[in-house]
Amino acid sequence: MQNIWFTSDHHFGHTNIIRYDGRPYTTVEEMDADLIVRWNETVAPSDIVYHLGDIFLYKQVDQARAVRAQLQGTIRLIRGNHEGTGEAMKEGFEWIRDYHELKLPDPDAEGGKQLLVLCHYAFRVWNKSHRGSFHLYGHSHGSLPDDPHARSIDVGCMLHDYRPISYARVKEIMATKQWKPVDHHTE
Repeated sequence: MQNIWFTSDHHFGHTNIIRYDGRPYTTVEEMDADLIVRWNETVAPSDIVYHLGDIFLYKQVDQARAVRAQLQGTIRLIRGNHEGTGEAMKEGFEWIRDYHELKLPDPDAEGGKQLLVLCHYAFRVWNKSHRGSFHLYGHSHGSLPDDPHARSIDVGCMLHDYRPISYARVKEIMATKQWKPVDHHTE
């Protein structure tokens, strides 16, 4: 069975991210090895991962290729602001985009499909946000306060046990929100 996962901001190869994020690692090698283990404990080879940016920060493309070869699943990459080595190894991803709208079958959603708006950056409003669409983002590393009234979440790996999260988990998080639709188009 193919599962769908969401994540962002792994920063493989980025020594300073350990200090910036307060990550529980002493070296970049330790961090990278643990992130690979956690990824592969979560993602099966047949799964799809939407990575919402900043996957690699290696200076050498071969280093990024070596890590990508160890990560299970098909990765669809949403560009972050640090995609130099990711862009250079396009063969490691099914596709690379700046933004993506995904419709997932969901019997709980209006019309049987849930719209997810995916971008590296957080939006205050997004396509169909007033109709219940979800917005997933990264980049902020948990520094933005969560809006309990918006169906949006930061999927940064550091906020989710350094693992990709499932659509089921996304739905659980969204269910805790006190969403209040505001439609300025109907007035």
